Amino acid sequence: MRMVDLIIKKRNKESLTESEINWIINGYTEGKIPDYQVASLAMAICFQDMNVDERFYLTNAIVNSGDAIDLSNITGKTVDKHSTGGVGDKTTLALGPLVASCNVKLAKMSGRGLGHTGGTLDKLESIPGFNIELSEDDFIKQVNDIGIAVISQTKEICPADKKLYALRDVTGTVESIPLIAASVMSKKIASGAETIVLDVKVGSGAFMKDLEGAKELANAMVKIGKKFNRNISALITNMEEPLGEAVGNSLEVIEAIETLKGNGPREFEDLVLNLGAHILVNAGVAESIDTAIGILKTQIDNHEALNKFKEFIKAQGGNELVVNNYDLLPKAKYVYEVKANKTGYIKAINATAVGNYAMMLGAGRETKDSVIDLAVGLKIKKKIADYINEDSIIGEIHSNFELDEIKIEQFRQLFQTSDEKVIKTPLILGVVK
Repeated sequence: MRMVDLIIKKRNKESLTESEINWIINGYTEGKIPDYQVASLAMAICFQDMNVDERFYLTNAIVNSGDAIDLSNITGKTVDKHSTGGVGDKTTLALGPLVASCNVKLAKMSGRGLGHTGGTLDKLESIPGFNIELSEDDFIKQVNDIGIAVISQTKEICPADKKLYALRDVTGTVESIPLIAASVMSKKIASGAETIVLDVKVGSGAFMKDLEGAKELANAMVKIGKKFNRNISALITNMEEPLGEAVGNSLEVIEAIETLKGNGPREFEDLVLNLGAHILVNAGVAESIDTAIGILKTQIDNHEALNKFKEFIKAQGGNELVVNNYDLLPKAKYVYEVKANKTGYIKAINATAVGNYAMMLGAGRETKDSVIDLAVGLKIKKKIADYINEDSIIGEIHSNFELDEIKIEQFRQLFQTSDEKVIKTPLILGVVK
């Protein structure tokens, strides 16, 4: 085979075979095929797309480029969840203990966050003593013992994806449905869970900006998952504003705990319940979404989910007393309550700008080497469609340095108002099975 011939083949709208795709991914991973040729192929894929079989072959080749996690020694149904990313997305922190309290096994390997706030691992490390580095044997044992473990990746998972993603990022080929779908699903398949639920976010604070694109991506990923015989579904969810109130690592931990106590923001609880319900149905624990939501609500009401979170923290070396004493978590030196200084209905909150503001405070990483401040962040106290006046507190800024009035006014500018009543877009915009 010659790489140039395969580039031309895809440029001419022809389908690549399984052996051709395997040859490309193996050669690129081993350094035998140069970046410029793979970049050319990626651009051809952007323009000419890939069919369902090609997407499956590409995902499988990326999975086979590295190690896979063997979860066969875990007793019971293994489940996993993936979000395409958003602002204030602390879902795993509440969802994991909740579904684990329902006798399914969440065995999750996560990465670090790069962007406006930390990832799940960073948020968990807000908890004093929490250890994200477990051996694979200890990881499996903990999932068997208590139903949940979340750790950093201990194996070389999908090295081809790391190379491809870095290349796409600098060659204008990030926005390609087959390439995004193969990237996400290769890591989910390599992570080993039988049941997968995807949270595909759409809106100003998400990677996918329009609903049609989000539906297309969700369909692509679900089809790939089914070809790997996974029990999989995807929810398409609204990210026109931050999820819940908290944006920032320790603040998000508190919000997740409050949700497990039954006191969390309604929209965040609704998302957790719906994702959890699809997990339970896909895993065969519940017959319908309504039944599953009822089960999950009971686990919150009877504190079983909260107790599971305590058990999870303790098992990984953390101080479980944080559940009832938030003073044990990192706290910012300064907390600024911000009033609206205007009147009207909130018609928009620039979620991406909210994330960037939180990163300016130190809540996220601009580069892989950036050090996160786990204490800082924001609380968005008023949401789209809420009515505000000049005395309404629209948010809080938690900072470890003093802010001048210019910075506080920049926070106010994150909110746009209207004199007309605003109809809020639903949280869940679609389900793909």
